[in-house]
Parts: sequence; structure tokens; C-alpha cells
Amino acid sequence: MATASLSNFPIDLKKYKKLALDPSRPQLSEEQKAVLLHNIQLLRDAIVLFTATGAARGVSGHTGGAYDTVPEVCLLLSLFEGSEKYLPIIFDEAGHRVATQYLLAALEGSLPPEHLLHYREANSKLPGHPELGLTPGVKFSSGRLGHMWPLVNGVALANRDKVVFCLGSDGSQQEGDDAEAARLAVAKNLNVKLLIDDNDVTIAGHPSKYLNGYDLARTLEGHGLRVFITQGEDIDTLWGSLAAAITHDGPAAVISKRVMAPGIPDIEGSTHGHDVIPVKSALKYFEARGYPSNLAGDILLNIKPAAIPYLYVGSTKEVGANRVVFGEAVNLVLDKLSKEEAAKKVMVIDSDLEGSTGLKVIHQKHPEVFVSGGIMERGNFSAAAGFGFDANKFGVFSTFSAFLEMIVSELTMARLNNCNVLCHFSHAGVDEMADNTCHFGVNNFFGDNGLSDVHSWLYFPADALQMVAIVQRVFFERGIRFVFSTRSKVPYILKEDGKTRYFDGDYKFVPGKDETIVDGKAGYVVSFGEMLYRSWDAVLRCRQEGLDVGLINKPTLNVVDEQTIRKIGSSPFVLVVESFNQKTGLGSKFGTWLLERQLTPKYGYMGTTKEGCGGLTEQIFYQNLDPQSIILKIKQLSQ
Repeated sequence: MATASLSNFPIDLKKYKKLALDPSRPQLSEEQKAVLLHNIQLLRDAIVLFTATGAARGVSGHTGGAYDTVPEVCLLLSLFEGSEKYLPIIFDEAGHRVATQYLLAALEGSLPPEHLLHYREANSKLPGHPELGLTPGVKFSSGRLGHMWPLVNGVALANRDKVVFCLGSDGSQQEGDDAEAARLAVAKNLNVKLLIDDNDVTIAGHPSKYLNGYDLARTLEGHGLRVFITQGEDIDTLWGSLAAAITHDGPAAVISKRVMAPGIPDIEGSTHGHDVIPVKSALKYFEARGYPSNLAGDILLNIKPAAIPYLYVGSTKEVGANRVVFGEAVNLVLDKLSKEEAAKKVMVIDSDLEGSTGLKVIHQKHPEVFVSGGIMERGNFSAAAGFGFDANKFGVFSTFSAFLEMIVSELTMARLNNCNVLCHFSHAGVDEMADNTCHFGVNNFFGDNGLSDVHSWLYFPADALQMVAIVQRVFFERGIRFVFSTRSKVPYILKEDGKTRYFDGDYKFVPGKDETIVDGKAGYVVSFGEMLYRSWDAVLRCRQEGLDVGLINKPTLNVVDEQTIRKIGSSPFVLVVESFNQKTGLGSKFGTWLLERQLTPKYGYMGTTKEGCGGLTEQIFYQNLDPQSIILKIKQLSQ
């Protein structure tokens, strides 16, 4: 990376012009309008530039949402400038629009503008969602999509003398939390004003197409809010609607109709606008805007993806995307059924993440079983469970592992009703989680929250071959089954000969059975998922040094394999290595399992212990879960 190109932010944010607006004057003067239009274009240009650095460095990001809502943000800043009756925080329930918060921090002087060019870079303190206490100038943590409005209600209750604002979207408003928040806001006549970007775009498509009947205005009006529908790109009507919402006594919503990313031809109106703008598209944008050709090019073309070079032993250079392979494995099962039989027996429901969790290939090949459910994880899981209420029918549900925490109560309902659900939770652990802490999938053991007399199965395959083997083996088993995968791709595990793929050939997956990768007399490492290849690297390097360490793969996380635990529990030490929360993961349980059997080796466990650093592979090293850290722990236990 050319450091010099990141030393200056070439769009001069000092050109932002402060303006004070009064909602009792709902018509803009020509001068006010000119200032607002100037500010909107300035900030939109800035957002395009620094979010595009995320594309350049390979850490993804989100451009369209933050770009969209700049007019609303400029109006709110002008309100804050003119009066103290507003709480001067622009809350946002769509955390992926974090670029807004970073830009505001730079405008107020908490961040140097040039630091914006490190957007989503590891250790830059500019992760993919705003985190209070991490980034200077950031005033709240957004958490997960659609979780902010209920909290904002509480802020309004604590600040009765203030008007409190929250940005929303047609995606975030699909979450069930917002329905509860709406009822409380109306019942208590809270002075909460929502500014909702209704651009008809979410990750997997257009709500108007996949969620027929969903209408933001009718929904919020039904709850009792005063709703103002406006054209988001018409600053006069937008201001008039916002002024009316502010002067209304009680909760109100301004719904801004616009296409996604207006004025960016390559991504305007498309689902691509939800993600980060590609570098080529950003360069075309600035050329069309009349900027010098080198303004963005000198920055974006000199940023390269960062990598932590490490040559792993015990696994292939070739990698597979387990989260995608899950869908391919499901297709292998469905291919054996007729279309009619599949539609009658299986239902696969998506929560707007089909491209991220592997369901897209099912949608394409087996549309007869596929349901686009929108951003409604709790309801969609229960729908999958309800489909599987019949003993001979099977629901399939998938979303990110972080969102498993959202459906714990629904899991209990599904168990009580003996439902059949196969759950795929991707993005488990922390590996390559640029969205950072709120998207960490580290509490996956919450899925095992039933009583001992009703069992749920938690599976975490180590590579793509094992993913296929697990899905094919457990697909038509009854009850609730969980399959986990990571955002990151993983290599294929090799046998000790360094050539043969462990899960290839005649390998058969046996639920509940631990797998001995290699035996050892000095002690054992127990691992699974994306940490297995890292643990295997560490074990092989220790064995090369003469330390005879063994390795156990535990693909069924929550079942004790009595034969294996007695073998490893009789060795000098046991070390559990995982990327789940150290407080709630396998390591927090395994020591108890050993003691219950009067097995007392030296014991240690490694897991995720702290909030993230942003970036991709850097997350594993930041949590001290890399092979060298594993080796250090092995040597400590072996002394």
C-alpha cells in the first residue's frame, strides 16, 4: 500500500457549511436549499471515496445505505445547530450504514478525515458496525439490524424534554423488535422521530417482490404512528415532511421513497448498492462528477488486500466455502426426490441472506421447496419448525450464527412441539468477521438449551467434504439439528501422510463420534470447525519437535464420546481449541465432562475472549487463536 496516498483526504470536509433550521418554518429559502444541496453532495462524495477503500482492500463494506440517507443527516445536523431541544445523536438501526457515523465523527473533529481511508481495515478502529467506546466520536453501538428503535425508546423516556431521532430502513423495519417498539412509542407518546429510507433493496432482493403485502406506511400507521411519506431526493418535500413530523406531538415517521444509491449508475436501484461500491464504479463516479482522474485513483488503485502470510501444514492449499457447500449438499439430498415429493416433504426458508448462507443454490435448483421470508429470523425459524411439525416433514432454516441468540425462545417452542428443523448457522466464530463484535457467532452453544431428556445435535464440519457427509447423514433425522460454518473458506484436512484428504474416499460421518486425527502420548488437543486445521498445524509442528501430541476432531459438539474422552482424559493433558466464546463454548463444558468421569489431566481451553479488531484473518490472531499461540499453550500444559 502506498502510505503517502492515505496521508490526506482529498475531499475537503471543511467545505461543509453549517446551517440552522427551524421546523416552524417548513419552507426552505433558496439560500438554505443551496447550502443543503452543497452539503449533501460533499458528504456523498466522501462516503463513496472512503467506503470504496473497503472494496480495494478486500474487506467489503456498505456504500448505498449511508449514501442514501445523507439528505436526512444534513437536515438533522442543521436542526442540532439551531436548537438544544434535540438530542444531538443520529441513532441508526441499520449498523451497516456505519460510514455515516464515521463521517460525522470526522466532521466534529473526533477523527482526522484521512483516517476514514482505513475503513474496515484491521486495527483501524473503523469496523463494519459502530461500536461505542472503540471509535472516537461514535456515540452508540448499533448492534444487529433492527435492534435500535427499542433502545431509542428508552433514551426518549430518559430525555422527556428532547426530541430523539433514529434512522431506519425498509429492511430493518422487517424485524419483530420494531413492532414492539412502535407499540410502546405510541402508548407512551414518546417524542421519537424515525427517518426511514424506503429504497426497496435488501441483501437478497427487493421487498416489494419477495414480501408481498409489506407496506411500511400502513404498518406504522396501524401501530398508531403519524406517518409522512415523502420523496427522499427532493430536499424541499423532505424538509417539509421532517418539519411536520417534529411539530407533531408524539412518535412520527418520515418515509423517504428513493432508489438505492441515486446518482451512482453502476449500482443505482440494485442489490449491489447494499454492498460496497466496486473500485471501478467509484472511479467512474468521480470522473462523472468532474474530479481530477487521480483524486480517487491514487488512493484506490494503491490499496491492496492485506494478508498474514502463514504456510499451514496438515491441510491443502485449496479451500472450500462451507457456507456455500451446505446448500450444494442439501441439493444432493433433494436431487433424489421428485419435485412433487420434495415440495411436500421439505421447506427451505431464507431470511434475506441466501447468497451468504448457501441457500441461493437451493433457490436456483429447487425453487419448489424455497421460501423468501424477509428479515424476520424469529418468525422464519418458527415457520420452518411449523412445517416440520408433521413427523414426516422437514423444515430448513439458515442465517448468521450471531442471530442464533435471537431465536432461543422459538427453539424451545420447536422442541416442545417435537418439530423437525435443520438449522444452518453460517458465519460462526470470528474468522474474517469484518463486521466485528456484534456479528461474532460465538454463542452457538445457546442452541443446546433444551433439557437433558430432549436432545439437539450441534455439528461443525471441518472442511467441505465433511460438510457434505454431515448434511447427507443427518438431513432426514428428526428433531432439531444445527450445522455451523464460517464466513471464511477453509482448507481440506489431510491425514498424517500429508497427501490423503481425511474426509474423502470411504469416510462415513457418525453422529456423536469423535474422530482421532492422530494419537499422542504427551496429551491431546480437541478442536473442530475452522480451528481444526489450525490446531493440526500446531500439533504437527510440536510432533516435529519431538512432542508426541494427539489431535481429536469433535464434529458433534454437544455429545460426549465415552470411548474417546476416556482415552484422552487418561493422557497428561487436554487442550480444547475453538473460536466460540470462551465463557459459553465447548471448553467451558469439557472440563466438567472430564471430572464427572474422574479423569484429571492438566486442562486448558482457548476461545474468543475480547471484542474484535476488524479486518479479516487478523481476528484469529487478535484472539490469540493462531497456530503459534496454540503451540505455546500446548507447551505450557506439557511441562
